[in-house]
Amino acid sequence: MKALIIGCGIGGPATAMALRQVGIDAEIFEAYDQTADDVGSFLNVASNGLDALRTLDAHKAVMAAGIPTPRMVMWSGTGRRLGEVANGLALDDGTVSHTIQRSDLYRVVRDEALGRGIPITYGRRLVSYEESEKGVTARFENGAEATGDIIVAADGLHSRTRTLLDQAAPAPRYSGLYNLGGIVEDAGVTGEPGVYNMVFGRKAFFGYTVAASGKTWWFANLPRRLGDEPADWRAALAEALAGDDDRFADLVRRGSVDPGLPIHDLPPVPTWHRGRVLLTGDAAHATSPSSGQGASMAIEDAIVLAACLRAEPGHTAAFESYERRRRARVERVVAWSRKISDRKAAGPVARVLRDLMLPVFLRRSAGDESLAWMYRHHIDL
Repeated sequence: MKALIIGCGIGGPATAMALRQVGIDAEIFEAYDQTADDVGSFLNVASNGLDALRTLDAHKAVMAAGIPTPRMVMWSGTGRRLGEVANGLALDDGTVSHTIQRSDLYRVVRDEALGRGIPITYGRRLVSYEESEKGVTARFENGAEATGDIIVAADGLHSRTRTLLDQAAPAPRYSGLYNLGGIVEDAGVTGEPGVYNMVFGRKAFFGYTVAASGKTWWFANLPRRLGDEPADWRAALAEALAGDDDRFADLVRRGSVDPGLPIHDLPPVPTWHRGRVLLTGDAAHATSPSSGQGASMAIEDAIVLAACLRAEPGHTAAFESYERRRRARVERVVAWSRKISDRKAAGPVARVLRDLMLPVFLRRSAGDESLAWMYRHHIDL
């Protein structure tokens, strides 16, 4: 069997590596003309995602490029400590969730795939495909074609494959928030290394962690109407943070700030597969970054798909088995993440209620087992 994988983000290389482990050839086709080595800020790879990477023997390089971040402390904008929760649960060898620059994660998984002989072709934007009894042919915008036995779509939130598969597929759903972030050298911010401090401010949500190196990694979620983008994101964010602890606005002013990106997720997608074509990762079940699970879900998908293709007699049965094993879990993660995002975008009245109720919620959620369904999910090939 040969799989044509559409998309070379995180899920694409992970899927190719998982398929290779069960004896299936894979080739990756990326729409953009160049790699994503300098794209994006940073993200969380939760302990369940690292566990999945360990199954692919690709976890060590990811951990080496990131920083361990096992805990989160929640604060109100006025400086009141609201509570603490785990950022994932430690694996049996002590491995905890890590924060890593998105570009580093792209680079690591891509290089792992290349090192295992998996071909990656850039400048291949999918425009259509055609199935036959013997296989499927992908056609690209530049006129090139590729033929294989199946197409696995790992082309993200705005998946072209999802639309080709089902014209009625739901569109991405805006969360009400824009995301910004940065890394500041010698910021002078104190804090326990590896602990995320999450601040529910008056007009913005602000998170930061101090690395052992002294660098401060920060991000912010700014409630805003979709399309209402300021000329200067740094000034807009600093103004939104002005009513909270002065250190946060100062952090923003001291470093560069990329243009804010609107945060979307996907409502339940009815059709994950048809014929020889299957959706995975964000193409099937994009979640907001609030749960820190987007990359982890894509890596889990890769391993489950490989296991199903090896176990079942054909691609149809394998795709059906894959959906049975994944749908309930990923939709639960998407719903969980959306609830967290909604708390960040609270209005004046809802903000007061949130700050009153959040300590109770956090106490109930602080026990390890309350989040075990998410973080202790293990998949074995």
